Amino acid sequence: MQTLTRTLPTLCSRALSRPTTTSTTLARTQQQLRMSSAIAQPSPDKIQILAHEQYDAPESLTPQSVLPDPLAQFRAWFTSISAQGTVHEPEAMTLCTATPAGVPSARVVLLKQADARGFVFYTNYTSRKSRELAANPHAALAFYWREVHRQVRVVGRAERVSREESDAYFHSRPRGSQVGAWASKQSTVVQEGEVQARAEKLAERFGEGEVPLPEFWGGWRIVPDEVEFWLGKPSRLHDRVRYTRVEGSPDDAPQWKIERLAP
Repeated sequence: MQTLTRTLPTLCSRALSRPTTTSTTLARTQQQLRMSSAIAQPSPDKIQILAHEQYDAPESLTPQSVLPDPLAQFRAWFTSISAQGTVHEPEAMTLCTATPAGVPSARVVLLKQADARGFVFYTNYTSRKSRELAANPHAALAFYWREVHRQVRVVGRAERVSREESDAYFHSRPRGSQVGAWASKQSTVVQEGEVQARAEKLAERFGEGEVPLPEFWGGWRIVPDEVEFWLGKPSRLHDRVRYTRVEGSPDDAPQWKIERLAP
């Protein structure tokens, strides 16, 4: 087995021998060391992950310690993480959709609002994710905040946000992004330079006037039926707390069952 390793002296001497060594170079060296001890390549077409750093969140997570409502609990975690500034782009979330036949697809999108009803993001309504949500209005979300050893998992129903909400958000975006929404026929096959050329023509067409909200663009809200909060702990004995919507409870005042799950 050929192990992808480099010794500490070799890496460090190479870094320190360069007169222009910076903190960035040293950080890259440290990253290489961590990676080299965690990856092996037994053959050219195969890699193996040998190890992973231990999670060790200082706090605990129990059904008794969380808030009664999962959206309130999410907002508490999110605002705390955002204030700390240790997690880059905490609003990034994996969105998983599926066709009516059950064929899944996943991608990373950006959360734009977490309100009393659910989690909101914006996109092109002709994109693959929108087509799948229209045909099968169920989705899953996952937030992974590695730096603080936390993640949140959501399963729920998808609904379009109101036209008024979409319009307000659209016109809060940079003008280039507004024009870009018009220019991109999202998820379709294009030729090199085609989208950029279309964007330039549209920018000329709109001039200095307001860029209108496209009919094919807007927001989706994932209304949760299940939300899980995860806190990383040593030896993979993680804290997991799951909220499940009580069947029959109304969307405007849902009731939740809160349980601990095995790691």
